[in-house]
Amino acid sequence: MKADNELYRQLRELPPQQLWTEEVPKFDRLSPKERNQQVALVRAVGVVFSTSRNPEMKAAVKAWMVGLLQDPNEKIRRYATAAIPKLGGDESSEKKLLDILQTTQVDREKRKVAEALEKIGGAETLKVVAGKGDQLVSEQKVRASVARQESPGTVRLEAVLPKQEGLKLHLRCRAGLESIVADEVREAEARQGKFRVVEVRGTCVVVEPKGPFALADLYRFRCFDTASFVLGLVRNPQTPAAIGELAKLIASPRTEFLMKTLTEGALRYRLSMLAEGSHDAAVAKVTAEAFRLNPRILNDARESPWSVDVLFNELSASVELRPRLSPNPRLYYRTDAINAASHPPLAACLARLAGKQADELVWDPFCGSGLELIEAALFGQVAQVVGTDIDPAAIAIAQANFGAAKLPHTQGAFHACDFRDVTKIPQVDRGKVSLVISNPPLGRRVRVPNMHGLFADLFRLSSEVLRPGGRLVFVNPLRLESVDPTLRLESRRPVDLGGYECRVEVYRKR
Repeated sequence: MKADNELYRQLRELPPQQLWTEEVPKFDRLSPKERNQQVALVRAVGVVFSTSRNPEMKAAVKAWMVGLLQDPNEKIRRYATAAIPKLGGDESSEKKLLDILQTTQVDREKRKVAEALEKIGGAETLKVVAGKGDQLVSEQKVRASVARQESPGTVRLEAVLPKQEGLKLHLRCRAGLESIVADEVREAEARQGKFRVVEVRGTCVVVEPKGPFALADLYRFRCFDTASFVLGLVRNPQTPAAIGELAKLIASPRTEFLMKTLTEGALRYRLSMLAEGSHDAAVAKVTAEAFRLNPRILNDARESPWSVDVLFNELSASVELRPRLSPNPRLYYRTDAINAASHPPLAACLARLAGKQADELVWDPFCGSGLELIEAALFGQVAQVVGTDIDPAAIAIAQANFGAAKLPHTQGAFHACDFRDVTKIPQVDRGKVSLVISNPPLGRRVRVPNMHGLFADLFRLSSEVLRPGGRLVFVNPLRLESVDPTLRLESRRPVDLGGYECRVEVYRKR
């Protein structure tokens, strides 16, 4: 096995063309014993060409793999079997795999063929497995494979969901931002919005619809991380009885109604047990039982439009149906992002905390991908945004994102420079800026030699450029405050940024 892995790593490093035109023909000419020693080539070819954008090349590689299914060496057949789903299945490969499944006496090969058929199987595989109960090949997975091929399924943002008694949604966010999420919903409700806040707890804001609504209505809110429908609560989730309770919620009429109303195509979901440790065995049991109860809803881990999330606490588990939206409709403007880029909902929260002033001039000294500036412009009455960053690549991305945001009433200026070099930032004049907003480097993913000095300079320059009544709103990873008496701390709230507690602070210029 070690020799196979080492050879595989070596072959992966070869240029694809060399792998195909030199190594494959060489492999085909080897003796059976030599081919067995070089079988790692099959694995390498499958992985390398699985991402090929040349359909003719990919088809040729797949044809070669299908040919290997007839090799007398079981190990070679098994490696080819594992590679075929990566290259894309078809009726020819499906038929060959079914033939092997029904003829091989090698259990290991049967399992590998079964796994491949679960990924690429179609109508012929269904004829073999449908209605036959507990088999090596999962009927549910084959049906999901067929659904992906025929009707992949997408979430319908504009579909109207009728009012349902007792329906609630969870808007989840980072710890410390719950009140901002709730305030956004309440503000909309005061303007005849479609949702009302029921409860705020933990990192969750519970809302209920006031009448019919579309997901597009929900995704007009910008401060939450994820939104999900509450399917139910399971008591004592660690007990064997919980398997059946979870399955019932997934297979329930409410779940089917929600998915059917809001999905174009097949009803597919991915089950996620959101707790420490491996839950593969539990996932398999729950999904199998849910399929038995309701075969119209299919568990499928591959590119499903929905996720069923099971969120555990000490005594119970919340079961929630969450749309998996890609791309996120709220981030229509994000053409690209830098490493360690801002978290978009956090940027929206910063913008709301900043509030609104007329004819704003907004500066982000560490603009990165430009999210804070764009969210501020989307929220407020911003005449101009100014972004600075020491990374020219970040500035290019920020400019592209700003253009994609389509903000006709807001001008944008971006400069690749150190924020302390204000001579290179003509828009940032003393006493002219109304808002300094930023999620600066926190010293974790991006190293900063002198964090205290950096933030001391941020305070100093903010005091210089802000006009009276102007605000500094930023994420502070340090227990460092402004020493300038003209900057007054208005609010401070701890925020969990992925296990790293910082503070979101708002200062105002006297």
